[in-house]
Amino acid sequence: MGAVRESFLDGGAAPDSAGCFHCGLPVAAGTPWKAAIDGIERRMCCPGCAAVAQAIADAGQSSWYATRDGYAATATGADALPPELALYRNDDPRFALDATDCEAVLLVDGIRCAACVWLIERRLLQLPGVVKADMNVATGRLRVRWRKDACEAADVLRALHAIGYPAWPYDAARHSRQLQQAGRALGRRLFVACLSMMQVMMYVAPAYLADDAVNQGTLEPGMAALMQWASLLLTLPAVCYSAMPFFRGAWSSLRAHALGMDVPVALGIAAAFGASVIATWRGHGDVYYDSVTMFIFLLLCSRWLELAARRKAASALERLQHGLPASASLLAGWPAARSATVVAAATLKAGDVIAVKPGEAFAADGDIIEGATSADLSLLTGESAPQAMATGASVPGGAINAGHAVLLRVTRAAGDSTLAGLLKLVEKAGSGKPAMALWADRTASWFVAALLLLAVGAWLWWHWADPARAWPVAIAVLVVSCPCALSLATPSALAAATDRLLAQGILVVQPHVLETLHRATHIVFDKTGTLTEGKPAVRHVVRLGPGAGPDHRAVLQIAAALEAHSAHPIARAIVAAAQDGIAARWTAMDVQEISGQGLEGMIGGQRYRLGNAAFVEAIAGKVIDTECGTDHAGSGMTAVYLGTDGAWLACFYISDALRADARQTVDYFRAQGKQVVLLSGDRGPLVRQVAQELGITMAQGDCLPGQKVDYVQQLQQGGAVVAMVGDGINDAAVLGCADVSFAMGSGAALAQAHADAVLLNGQLHAVADSAACASRTMRVIRQNLAWAMLYNATAIPAAALGWLNPWLSGVGMALSSAVVVINALRLRKA
Repeated sequence: MGAVRESFLDGGAAPDSAGCFHCGLPVAAGTPWKAAIDGIERRMCCPGCAAVAQAIADAGQSSWYATRDGYAATATGADALPPELALYRNDDPRFALDATDCEAVLLVDGIRCAACVWLIERRLLQLPGVVKADMNVATGRLRVRWRKDACEAADVLRALHAIGYPAWPYDAARHSRQLQQAGRALGRRLFVACLSMMQVMMYVAPAYLADDAVNQGTLEPGMAALMQWASLLLTLPAVCYSAMPFFRGAWSSLRAHALGMDVPVALGIAAAFGASVIATWRGHGDVYYDSVTMFIFLLLCSRWLELAARRKAASALERLQHGLPASASLLAGWPAARSATVVAAATLKAGDVIAVKPGEAFAADGDIIEGATSADLSLLTGESAPQAMATGASVPGGAINAGHAVLLRVTRAAGDSTLAGLLKLVEKAGSGKPAMALWADRTASWFVAALLLLAVGAWLWWHWADPARAWPVAIAVLVVSCPCALSLATPSALAAATDRLLAQGILVVQPHVLETLHRATHIVFDKTGTLTEGKPAVRHVVRLGPGAGPDHRAVLQIAAALEAHSAHPIARAIVAAAQDGIAARWTAMDVQEISGQGLEGMIGGQRYRLGNAAFVEAIAGKVIDTECGTDHAGSGMTAVYLGTDGAWLACFYISDALRADARQTVDYFRAQGKQVVLLSGDRGPLVRQVAQELGITMAQGDCLPGQKVDYVQQLQQGGAVVAMVGDGINDAAVLGCADVSFAMGSGAALAQAHADAVLLNGQLHAVADSAACASRTMRVIRQNLAWAMLYNATAIPAAALGWLNPWLSGVGMALSSAVVVINALRLRKA
């Protein structure tokens, strides 16, 4: 494509001199069709391409050929497909789903309203083998699933091109480029419409002034006719260029036997402009050039706002897409040689050693084998503070080296990295629609049909009551309606909210998450790895023996000195509890580990034992029951005893540590009136202990995976809407069973998550953040829907009754769409 782009820029012929200059298809020998582009005869493959190319040149737009970055769609037939897309087959790894089905996320161009969505989904579902098609108007992404034995990937793309919607396999870079191109094209049309509107206003102002009571009759007929003709000429660019997307969209809808939002818009523009041309030609009658240009300008302003919203919705994915670097510094001869070679990151494989300089992104998942640094994980988890990474630490691909240069041994190729797994999830996210959006789409489709009937009825009634007002009223009815506001109310809010959540490290995979979470009545938590850290910690320390013995801090440091060189999880928990480290006087000597019993060592010339009760009893003597911390007996926690010759010193109760934000999260949902449930496979006493600490009244332990599913289903049968929060690894069944589910994400487990949403930041309070965002989002959606329905219910009857003229109707329609989009964008800053 680089060579193609270069030849386009220098204005030369197509790369293949035998190809059609317009569409790139081969040109048969002796073909007579040609078009003059900038004074140069260019060969064309068919009369369709010749006509289109000549029209572009005659309109003064031949510079398009110098700035394009690809051939135009072929003009040989509706089913024509660009050659590069015709090559896509079901064996492409991007479409792999399972043994029988394929699934693709496609980027669709030309989406304008809910009717476009309806048309695309209906057409694809008519294809043999297509079992699912979900189009999202806010993001421009289509998720389609088909059977391998009945349909090919190219068939899906061909069907979309046939109804006027070019589509490609989703690529964030292409999406960004497409939005930029659409923005530039829209900006040019907006400029032309604005210029036409301002100039036309200058010519119609004298006519308005002449019609008022003070200046009546001051404008001569000849001057009035001249100004009308000037207004006609100045309106032509707005109608023929700026308004062309509306006419094309309306024609595509009618050709596909559908009624899109562009239909009433195009009819309104055509009717107002046609009536004005006839009045100008005859020399009498009302003209609406000012209304036409103002309507086109305001509607384009509304579309510009919608495009800005779609750009913002795509921004998070673009940040992820650009997170992995294109190259890496490979140390092929390490450790014998340390010379680095720059290679493509995609070629890295497990076992390769790469050098990562400060400020660079880690090109793949790996372990640091030399050096220490800090890593910025904000792109992956939303956590802004850099994390310390020492030798041996595992670093996910996409993290930024915020400290010193290090050497990394690759553990997974770039294509299998944590960030790559996230991208696959994000590409699927936002392609479906929740129930509220489906309702809005269906309503908007029927709305257009009803609007056309109402416009005809208004014209008939006014033609009988006051013929002079029939045409302006019918135009006002067509122009004032705004089904766009109705169809954009839900997807624009959801796009803004999910983009905001992703920036906070919360990936919403399924479209119904926010809607269902807002309706949830029960919040069910797993314990290990969810409410707890998934690793042991010292929960209680009970001093034993005489009061003159070592204090609370001293017994912890003695125990930590004995455990200092042990890799056992309980040892790490005790060392971590000591916090202040081990002072020199607590250094343990001659430490011996007796398997299954504990440790023995000398500290300050005195012998100590740390382990189970029987092991310590051998040197400390028989323990008195009342001194053994009976308050914690039966709690399910592990008891570790410390003693010395002839004396018991302490008992450490160890269990899985609660997350720091667990109580805050549980309290939030209780305050919202939700029923919080703890469901775990751990022992019942330990589960009840955790539930008591967090204030959870419903708790059940000793649950197998199947029993968890049964419990959730029983809640659902009783009318509950269940939100499940688990670790995403061993809770796949119950996560899939719940109405909405969240998985605690970390590292490689992200790609295997079976939940509707993934907490990339690994913070439990993110569930509460999601619930708060869901409440705000539903509130904004209700506001948008209420505004859209109130506006249409008020404005359309007002126009039908003759209270609104065409230009004021255009202002109302543009403002209605703008209000919906701007209100939705507030969610990104919540």
